[in-house]
Amino acid sequence: MSRVLMLSWEYPPLLVGGLGRHVHALATTLARAGHEVTVVTRHSPGALLEEYTEGVRVVRAPDDPPAFDTAGGDLLAWAVAFNHTLTRAALHAARTGGFDVVHAHDWLVAHTAVTLREHLDVPLVATIHATESGRHQGYLPAAHNRTIDDVERWLTTEAVRVIVCSGYMKREIGRLFATSADRVDVVPNGVDALRWRVRPRAVAAARSRYAGDDGPLVSYAGRLVYEKGVQHLIEAVPALRSRFPGLRVVIAGDGPHRAELETLAASAPEVSFTGFLGGHELTALMGASDCYVVPSIYEPFGMVALEAAAAGTPVAAAGTGGLEEIIEHGVTGVKFTPGDPAALAEATGWVLGDRDYARSLALRARERVRADFNWPAIATRTAAVYDSARATDADRVSREAEQLLSRIPAPTTPHPAG
Repeated sequence: MSRVLMLSWEYPPLLVGGLGRHVHALATTLARAGHEVTVVTRHSPGALLEEYTEGVRVVRAPDDPPAFDTAGGDLLAWAVAFNHTLTRAALHAARTGGFDVVHAHDWLVAHTAVTLREHLDVPLVATIHATESGRHQGYLPAAHNRTIDDVERWLTTEAVRVIVCSGYMKREIGRLFATSADRVDVVPNGVDALRWRVRPRAVAAARSRYAGDDGPLVSYAGRLVYEKGVQHLIEAVPALRSRFPGLRVVIAGDGPHRAELETLAASAPEVSFTGFLGGHELTALMGASDCYVVPSIYEPFGMVALEAAAAGTPVAAAGTGGLEEIIEHGVTGVKFTPGDPAALAEATGWVLGDRDYARSLALRARERVRADFNWPAIATRTAAVYDSARATDADRVSREAEQLLSRIPAPTTPHPAG
């Protein structure tokens, strides 16, 4: 069993996107399997600075007083300040417990992760959930984008093992950062199928709230950023509306692209924005939907597609990134060309136009979620990565010791007197 120090910039109750849900599920599942897990993360108003919850020790780092403007998407100054307070919180946690491995999640915790690796002298494992280059389709327009790319490269170089969520991401970091394939482990994201089961009463309430009287309900949930492709879903609405009178499209989530998307949807009264939905509200929306759409341009994995499948909702997803690996077209969902509103409308129409077909997609997708993406199996695979990192690090320590000994001169035999 491992003693794990996990670093994440988000963790419940503070959730920004899928990363926080991933870290929470992984940490709690590892703890249930007998591993000692400490998560060091950002503080959120009303949360305790330190607590044991669901078998996990959670240490939350409060913000230092200086405020940093993150307008325009430049998080660098904020991230540097955050890493200072995160490092102090992690060192505090280390005073009362030893660790076998440090596990960092994405670039926002890189400086703390490398500091702890050197201070605690334990191996570093890094999960790269996405890359700055991927988020911008290979274009790094500003200095802060290029710096984030450099930090990601540095983190993958410093880690003894790198975890990615898909074969697509393994190829991406190999191409971007020259990370050797033998240091990279593909461990998919997981879904707690029970968490996404929705009660009929909640479905009825969600349909009453979001759907029209006689038309289908289409939904999307996630961060409102360019690479999620929500603009293409909105652009597909006229074609869908002409075929399915009474159509409603619900977009759940928030982000820097929201105002632009609302302007784009101004002439489409069928489209509504809910803001961030969490917990049972999101589950109910998914369960009430006739089709859940994942219109991403860039998607390292696509966990939300599995969450919708677990809720029993048929999925139409862009054929890109990790979505290509988790959605089998015509079997567990339908796929369309990313960035193509006409293709999106056609694929979504296949689902909305044939209820029996849609039901068969949803049933097979839910079965695959339970079989292939359950958290206990994923936690076991992650623990195996920890074991590999520890073994590799032990070999490194042994080699360094041998090299040190080889530099020590052999004792000389004194000449006999006389």
